Amino acid sequence: MAVEATGTATSGLRMLPSLIIIGAQRSGTTTLYRMLSEHPSVIRPTASKGVGYFDLNYHRGLRWYRGHFPLKALTAGGSAPDSRITFESSGYYSHHPLAVPRLAEDLPGVKLLMMLRDPVDRAYSAHRHEYNRGFETESFERALELEPERLHGEVEKMQADPAYQSFAHRHHAYLGRSRYWEQVSKIHEAVGKDRLYLVDADRFFARPHEEFEEIQRWLGLPRWQPEKVMAWNAQPREPMEPQLRERLMSYFEPYDQQLAEAASIPLSWRR
Repeated sequence: MAVEATGTATSGLRMLPSLIIIGAQRSGTTTLYRMLSEHPSVIRPTASKGVGYFDLNYHRGLRWYRGHFPLKALTAGGSAPDSRITFESSGYYSHHPLAVPRLAEDLPGVKLLMMLRDPVDRAYSAHRHEYNRGFETESFERALELEPERLHGEVEKMQADPAYQSFAHRHHAYLGRSRYWEQVSKIHEAVGKDRLYLVDADRFFARPHEEFEEIQRWLGLPRWQPEKVMAWNAQPREPMEPQLRERLMSYFEPYDQQLAEAASIPLSWRR
C-alpha cells in the first residue's frame, strides 16, 4: 500500500501517539474518535481510525506503526509550538493478552481511554456486528453457549506464539470482552491506574458535552466542543428477551462489582 510505504519511509519525521482509545468494542469508540479528531489540538492518524499494531501487526515494527501518524512539522499548528497531539483507536487492544504490555513498553507515558458500555448490551451488539460481517453464523444464545469451547486454550496459544492470531478470541468473545474488570486490572498493572481513563458510555451519550469536557481536562487539552454529537456506527437491534437479559446481568454482576470498587467508579447500568 502506497500510503503505508510512504509513512514507513518517513517514520523518523513522524509523531507517536500520546493517547490511545483501547476499547471496548461496540461501546461508542467511533463517536469518541470522531470528537477527538475534530479537536483543534488533536491530529488524527493519516489513514484509518485504528492501526491495529499492538495486537495484530506488532511483527511489522515500530517504524511501520509510526508511519501511520502525522508529520512532526504539523504539531506547530496549535496555540504554541509542539502543542498538538496525535492518537489512534483500536478496540481490540484492551482484550488482546499481549497488546497492553507491548504499548506500555513502546510508548512510556501514553494515556489510555477505555469506554465501558452496559456489558449485556455490548455483547448483544458485538454479536450482531460479527454476524453482519460474516464472522458469526450462530444465534446469540447459541454463540454464548459455544464461547467457552471456542476460546478454550486460545489465550495460551497467543502467549506461547506471539505470531498466532486467534479468530475466536477476536470475533467470538462476547462474554469475555464484556468482563471489563479482567481487562482493566491488567491495564492498571501494565501502565498504572493514573494513565487509564474509564468512560461510562451510557453516561457519555446522556451528557456528551459534559463528559467530553472531563476527558479534555484529563488529557490537558484546551476546552473545545463539537457542534453536534451523534452515535456514529450504531446498529439498532430488536430487544433482547427479558429472561436472557436478567440471566446475563446476574452473570456480569461480580465482574461489575469488582470494577466499581477497585476503579472507584459508579456504573450507570448498576444503579
